[in-house]
Amino acid sequence: MRQTSKTTVRKARGLRREMSPPEVMLWQRLRLRPGGVKFRRQHPVGVYVADFYAVEGRVIVEVDGMAHDFRVERDAVRDAWLRGQGFVVVRVAAADVLKDVEAVVDGLVRLILASR
Repeated sequence: MRQTSKTTVRKARGLRREMSPPEVMLWQRLRLRPGGVKFRRQHPVGVYVADFYAVEGRVIVEVDGMAHDFRVERDAVRDAWLRGQGFVVVRVAAADVLKDVEAVVDGLVRLILASR
């Protein structure tokens, strides 16, 4: 099991209470275990907190809003570290979630089930 600090766990708990509207929309679908895939929300991974995490396939899903336009380098460093730990990182635009959340969920489930 990967060790995380108490600070990261506290941060994850706080983020669960303050999810963005696209994250809430996506979570409402993912919590139903589509395709039998279990997702966790605001899951601590090392020093980072993943928006969503599927143990099956080791897939981390990040919902990117406009703020990520200004954090490109930081996101790249984060993604590289996560990939180096064996995770698959999928970035989904918040606008795509708002436009068609079912299509986003379907794409994520197909990706995870294909890795079986």
